[in-house]
Amino acid sequence: MGQSLSQVYVHLTFGTKFRKPYIATDIEKELHAYIIGILRKMESPSIQINSVPDHIHILFRLSKNYALAKIVEEVKKSSSKWMKEKGVKEFTWQIGYGAFSVSSRGVEAVERYIKRQKEHHKVHDYKDELEEFMREYDVIEYDTSYFWS
Repeated sequence: MGQSLSQVYVHLTFGTKFRKPYIATDIEKELHAYIIGILRKMESPSIQINSVPDHIHILFRLSKNYALAKIVEEVKKSSSKWMKEKGVKEFTWQIGYGAFSVSSRGVEAVERYIKRQKEHHKVHDYKDELEEFMREYDVIEYDTSYFWS
C-alpha cells in the first residue's frame, strides 16, 4: 500500500472588501476560533491566526486532500456567513487573497510575524505589507484590483 506524505505550510492573508474595518476586537477571537474549526474540518491545522479590523493572516499546514483554492473558498464563504449571523450585516471579504509558501524552518518567524500584527499595523498599512510580500516572494505580475477592492 502506498503512502502520501505532505508538509506544506501556507501564510494566507486577505482583507475585508474595500478595507472596511469590520473585524472588531470584541468579535475577533470568536472569528479566529471559527476559522480554526473550518481548517480543522478540512484537515489543515492552523498554527497561528491574527487580524486587525480590515484584514486577517492565517498560518496553517495545507492538507494533502484539499486544494488551497478550495480551503480559501470555504474559509471565506463560511466565515463571511458567520460574521453576518453575528450582526455584521454588511460584512464581506475581498475577492482575492495572498497565499505564500513557508519553509519548515520559516514557520516560527511567520508565526511571530502574525502574532505582532497589531503592533506592525501601527506603522505599516495593509497595502504596503502585501506589496512587500510580492517583492519578497518575487511575484512580478498581479492584478491589484483583486487586492484593493
